[in-house]
Order: sequence, then structure tokens, then C-alpha cells
Amino acid sequence: MSDPTSDDPPVSIRIRGMSGLQPTPRRQEMRRLAAAMRTTIEHLVSTTATTEDLASAADQLEAVAAAVAALPRGATYQGFAEAANAGAAMREHLDHVGADADDPDGSSGAGATGAAPPDSLQLITEHAGRDAEFFAFFDHSPLIGLANPLSPPVTLAQDGDRVRGTVTFGSAYEGPPGCVHGGFVAAVFDELLGATQSMSGTQGMTAHLGIDYRRPTPLHVPLELEGWLDRRDGRKIWARGSLRAAGESTVLAEAEALFIAFDPGRFRELLEARDPESPVE
Repeated sequence: MSDPTSDDPPVSIRIRGMSGLQPTPRRQEMRRLAAAMRTTIEHLVSTTATTEDLASAADQLEAVAAAVAALPRGATYQGFAEAANAGAAMREHLDHVGADADDPDGSSGAGATGAAPPDSLQLITEHAGRDAEFFAFFDHSPLIGLANPLSPPVTLAQDGDRVRGTVTFGSAYEGPPGCVHGGFVAAVFDELLGATQSMSGTQGMTAHLGIDYRRPTPLHVPLELEGWLDRRDGRKIWARGSLRAAGESTVLAEAEALFIAFDPGRFRELLEARDPESPVE
């Protein structure tokens, strides 16, 4: 059971989930394939190769693309790869498990309310070990997913009441010359603050994201992210964050985001609409 008198901040659910993923052989190969594609993208957008070299590389890449296209397709994970959405799916799953464990016949009605049981953080910890594949959607995130070649990727970790992250943007993310496109900076803040808001003890969707771009954000430079909870008012959760070059004090960008805590019934409707052939249990 979690201790309500503890001074320790609640755990960020998506960070705990990502760290709980097991390095299965299949996952390692997915991540290796994504890393190779990420390297290909980086060199493709910054190459000075000749026409002949490009033609040869295109022939080889088309053969690889055809081989990958011939592989079986279909979702291999539950939930949503985007952090602010995935947290609610995870919470609902863990609450359901907790309700079943505490009330097998459903007589108390706890499972129907969607409210988190008191020991939900304990359930998260346990599931990170014994049901880690439920968290597999994080590996497909376009920002933190090691199995997604579109991700930079961003790494996130909880440090007390803060979420800290690192990221290095390659050439594919260029906006102004030598600098990161502002849209990618905003996307990273959305991911960072989505992880941060889960420390409020609930999950929410982004309602507003405001970015203050203080300085150009350089490409190919290790960057440091920091996120923290600002305040909460009912279903409204505010989080703030900052971005700096690693080891530097100058703030490159700052962000504030408003999240609205999920209505469990509405979220269930979204899940069922996403996959009507497989209704949520």
C-alpha cells in the first residue's frame, strides 16, 4: 500500500512503465532496426553524395523497404504510444486489476467508477515486473520510442518531484539553419510535461501548451529537459518545463501546459471507437 503521509512525490506512471519494459529478443531487434533506420534518415538528409551513389543507395533501400513491407502487419501492443493518452489507458488497466484483486465479484462497484485504488502505485510497480508488455506502447512513441525511427529519441527519468530528460536532435529536425524546428521543441515539451503531470496522481490530456522560445535550440548538441508540477485545481493540472544545452545555465525554451484529468467513461468510448472489433473489457 502507498503511504498517504509520505513526503515522496507520486511516481510518474509512464516513466515507470518505460523502465519496466523487458529487453526481449524481439524488442531488441525492433530497436536495432529502428536505430538503423534513424541512422539512415540522419545521413540521407545531410548527405553530399553523387547522383550515382544516391541511385545505388536508393536501389538497396527500396529492396529493404520491400522486404519490410512484406512482413505481417498489425498492432502488437495495447493503449496509446503518446504519453499523455497512454497514462490513462495504463491507469484504467491497473485500476481494473486492482479492483478485481480487492473485489473479485465486483460487489463494491469500485471497478465501475474508474477511481484509482489507494495502492495503485504499488500495482504499477508490480506490473512493471510481471506484466511489462502492457507498457509496450511506449516503445512505439514518436518521441521516446526506441522502436520508432521517428523518435530522436527522448529519454526521461524521475528525480524526486522533477522529471528530467535528455535529447539530441539530428539533421532531420532542422528548422532555421543549424537549429531545431520549433515544432519539434514543442512536441518534446508535450512529452515531458505529459510525463510530469502524471505525478499529480491522475492522468490527463493536453488542453493547452504554451512555449516561450528564448534562444535558438542547436542541432547535434545534447539537451537537458526539466519538468515540474505547478498547480492543480479540480480536473485541471498545470505543469511547467525548461530546455537547456547540457551543462549550460542559459534557458533555450520554457513551456507551460494545462492538462484535463480524464473522465474514465469518455476515455472508454475513445478506446472502443478506435477499435470497434475489440471492445474494451
